[in-house]
Amino acid sequence: MAKGKNVLTTGDVAKICHVAPRTVSKWFDNGQLRGYRIPGSKDRRIPVSELIRFMKVHNMPTSELAVGKIRVLISDSNVKTASALADVLRNKAEYEVQIVQSNFETGSAIQKFTPHVLLISLMAERIDAAAICRGIRENEDLRTIKIIALVNQLSDSESAALLQKGFDGYVPYSADAVEVIKRIEEAIAIIY
Repeated sequence: MAKGKNVLTTGDVAKICHVAPRTVSKWFDNGQLRGYRIPGSKDRRIPVSELIRFMKVHNMPTSELAVGKIRVLISDSNVKTASALADVLRNKAEYEVQIVQSNFETGSAIQKFTPHVLLISLMAERIDAAAICRGIRENEDLRTIKIIALVNQLSDSESAALLQKGFDGYVPYSADAVEVIKRIEEAIAIIY
């Protein structure tokens, strides 16, 4: 399976199930495998969760669907803080973690690393968190990335505004490791 994908093409599903793409199209067209069509196109898309359901119903092995470790991208220009957080996430939760320090590095890493979760600092220099969030939410292939803001303190109205802008949540810099891991787990539980 393509690393980090949460929505699959019929070609992806065919490779995973070791069948021809035409077979997957038949499953889709007769309602056995649910998904959606791309508007204005005949292309089909199947969510990973639906494929897992389908494979279990038909006693197909799901070993090819292993998502591996949770991938977390930390976007923060403060190297010391980001490195400390990354070490905690690697050691306590066994996440795969990468750190980036600018908008450009964030965009590049999102394409190559395909994170499940983006932890992004609202206080970072050279990082426009709102623009990155908007770009992710506008790209159909990236919408499943969960975006959690790293913040100092927020008022109720500021936290509501953050969620309206497309962030999935926030966590204070002062939060302990358990709290950060809990927020990540809550965010990704929606996907898997």
